[in-house]
Amino acid sequence: MGNETPVKTGSERRTSRLSVKPAGSPAGFVDGAWWPRTADLAAELPDLLAALAGRLGLAERVTFNLAAWDPPGRRLIIEGRVVRPEGFRSQHPDTLTVIGSGGRRRLTLLTVPPGTEAGIAGQVLRTASEPGNVESPEALLGADGMASARQRWEAEGGRLRASA
Repeated sequence: MGNETPVKTGSERRTSRLSVKPAGSPAGFVDGAWWPRTADLAAELPDLLAALAGRLGLAERVTFNLAAWDPPGRRLIIEGRVVRPEGFRSQHPDTLTVIGSGGRRRLTLLTVPPGTEAGIAGQVLRTASEPGNVESPEALLGADGMASARQRWEAEGGRLRASA
């Protein structure tokens, strides 16, 4: 009990930072993408889990790469329920897996770095959640993937600000 961390949920759900493939779509490497605001997993999880509740039910575990996030604590209390964050060195640093109660349902999400330009992040979210998308995290986020996302975003009317 001493390792539990109570976490407050935000009053506003931030689902625009999450995009998930339709149920029944071939999974590929990821089931969608999430664009957290910070690297503080304990602070970011409440809104993410609330947004995924309709798809997964109540989440009981979240797996992540240890080097990619601030240490969240061994057990988090989110909306009165225990959620166990489990960090692994072997998990891809750009993914996070949310596991529903009983372990039967799970979603692996590409995590878009918090400081990513909004238009580019949006393009990565859309691409990762396309039903037929089977690209790897490296292809979606790597130098070529981010360049490709930038090109698609600009082609759809987005503009990058010129550097000063």
